[in-house]
Amino acid sequence: MSMEEETIRVRMPRGSEMLGTVTEVLGASRFRVDCTDGKERMCRIPGSKKRRVMVRIGNVVILKPWDIQPDEKGDIIWRYRPAQVNWLINRGMLKRS
Repeated sequence: MSMEEETIRVRMPRGSEMLGTVTEVLGASRFRVDCTDGKERMCRIPGSKKRRVMVRIGNVVILKPWDIQPDEKGDIIWRYRPAQVNWLINRGMLKRS
């Protein structure tokens, strides 16, 4: 089976979740993320996912804004792989920066 024929399953944002791109690593599982709604948020990886998710600058992630300070802070809940990012770009859901 070739790469074009391969089916890619991509998790999409649900509810209040949104896409974002990591722009800065702040340390202590905290990151600065540019979100698709035009805001920049400080996001963290929650304790339950800390050991399973490795995030670097330039990664595309799904984040969930906090109930308190939703325009400033959020939690990273999913990191996309490069093939999934290409799928999102090809479908027009994400712009290439």
